[in-house]
Amino acid sequence: MKRTERKPARLVLEDGTCLTGRSFGATTDSIGELVFNTSITGYQEILTDPSYRGQTVLLTQPHIGNYGINSEDEESRQLWLSGLIVREACARSSNFRSGGEIQDYLIQHGVPGIEEVDTRLLTRRVRAGGSMKVLITEDVDTATEELVERVRQAPSVSDEDHVKAVTVDRVESWTRGYESPFSPPLHASQTRYSVVAYDLGAKRYILRSLVQCGFDVTIVPADTPAEAVLERKPDAVFLSNGPGDPAVLDYAETAVRGLVEKLPVFGICLGHQILSRVFGAETFKMKFGHHGGNQPVMDLTTEKVEVTAQNHSFAVDPTRLPDAVEVTHINLNDRTVEGIRHKELPVFSVQYHPEAAPGPHDALYLFERFRNLIEQS
Repeated sequence: MKRTERKPARLVLEDGTCLTGRSFGATTDSIGELVFNTSITGYQEILTDPSYRGQTVLLTQPHIGNYGINSEDEESRQLWLSGLIVREACARSSNFRSGGEIQDYLIQHGVPGIEEVDTRLLTRRVRAGGSMKVLITEDVDTATEELVERVRQAPSVSDEDHVKAVTVDRVESWTRGYESPFSPPLHASQTRYSVVAYDLGAKRYILRSLVQCGFDVTIVPADTPAEAVLERKPDAVFLSNGPGDPAVLDYAETAVRGLVEKLPVFGICLGHQILSRVFGAETFKMKFGHHGGNQPVMDLTTEKVEVTAQNHSFAVDPTRLPDAVEVTHINLNDRTVEGIRHKELPVFSVQYHPEAAPGPHDALYLFERFRNLIEQS
């Protein structure tokens, strides 16, 4: 599996930009939507986040792979991103938790990577020009113009239902709570509640947090009808994060529409967007999205500010939300919607990831708020 030689490779954007670097992952070409992530740590969680399906991730932290790879930090069963772009990929890790190297990890999962390119330049291009498609290839002979045209002809993220590719294919139970000594302080009372979790691309640490907070979690495929969920008679429903454009997920909207007036519902990220659409809001593609662990969010109900982890390229336009739904959280960088709640129904959602906790524990109260909502219903 080990590949010590790092061959020349090229990175080609649809705007015509072409950079030369060195490959360090799988020997395959890939085209994805370029997004940059500003997190300082957590590259393994980023690599295994299903929300990145269809996207090529650029990490702005210049030195990646220094603490290696381990089985505890995986957020899903495989790597979903199209490719990885870094300034420098560490060839040998040094950490007591490390069980492998990042290059071997990419090779194992068939994901190409490129290093020794100007990541600052690429980040500025995305910030100025918006999201665009990018090719990673070891082909250094084909004319740049041909490669640019190949990128331009590739489908965009919104052309595909990525959720169908990442969701489970059958009903599953999730029983694992926090197992690491580094886990945050989240403790439940003795009473446990049953929750059906729609897997739209769920991260494992969200499921762990639900279990830790006192939920018995049943995971269902993303296209599960509302009637099938109601037959299980759960105490509540959870809507997970996931990849792609929420506007193409008609089946998810239909299911949620049949649940919001019957059960407490909590949504995160893509789940938040779907819930907002059910209540009448529109979603839109952001210029370059929010990807990183340093997004400031204000909880308007408490006026407290949380440092949050986020990964989304679409956002909610609140102008068509009914009076019965209020915005509860806003992003302090660009004032976009980060949370909503229904004034009459036990339903709420947030755009960010409370389980990732870069604050480190600023947003964990949301899982307890979900539990309290069930107790009060």
